[in-house]
Amino acid sequence: MDEMRARITKDGIRIYEDADFVGMRIAGRSAAEILDAVAPLVVPGITTAELDDFITAEIARRGVTSATIGYKGYKHASCISVNHVVCHGIPGAKVLADGDILNIDVTVIVDGWFGDTSRMYVAGALARKSERLIEVTHEGLMRGIAAVKPGNTFGDIGHAIQSYVESQRMSVVRDFCGHGLGRVFHAPPNVLHYGRAGFGPVLEEGMFFTIEPMVNLGRPETKVLSDDWTAVTRDKSLSAQFEHSVGVTATGCEIFTASPAGKFHPTWG
Repeated sequence: MDEMRARITKDGIRIYEDADFVGMRIAGRSAAEILDAVAPLVVPGITTAELDDFITAEIARRGVTSATIGYKGYKHASCISVNHVVCHGIPGAKVLADGDILNIDVTVIVDGWFGDTSRMYVAGALARKSERLIEVTHEGLMRGIAAVKPGNTFGDIGHAIQSYVESQRMSVVRDFCGHGLGRVFHAPPNVLHYGRAGFGPVLEEGMFFTIEPMVNLGRPETKVLSDDWTAVTRDKSLSAQFEHSVGVTATGCEIFTASPAGKFHPTWG
């Protein structure tokens, strides 16, 4: 689409055309396939650096581009957030132990389009409290996605997530949010995972954005460590996150980052 002729809403949100859905499907599928491929490697004893090395090689093998390597000085092809790390965990020497839960977040660029997705994994046996956290977080994401259709608002998305998560006695992180994307990594709008129904910008066909709720077993407060990337829960409670990239259609939305292998949830498959 001609960037000079692209329509922008009064809230600064770009409206894409029907043909642009094709590019997002390809980019989203590529990112999802990479997360499918890494799943068998998530076992006790592996380091997060080894997982990132595999992802880096997989990106190169596919001939696509990592959106995160070089982004604001970041040096890795993924963010890997373990246990009480909320998001933006830096791959390194951390060795996964039995029962660890982790989010792996990957963004790739394919022909100028950004595919951004993350999902939860489990190393070894899954503890019941971790399983419940993962289930609630995934359900929160899907309830947010179910609220995406023309005429609804971004507040409807946040309200659907928040009301469900809090009914399960867990908390939604306020410090991070979803975002617009397409031919850029981050763009308006900010997609909050909490909010009031009926408030915020109105959803229109052709909007592209991520929904990526972070849910804590304890309180919602976070802090960023001295590396300026890693965000953790202040009370050291477990945290989980799932993320899809979606596009608003005439009747609802399309998920660009669905798992081709059906592995989006760690207990599936």
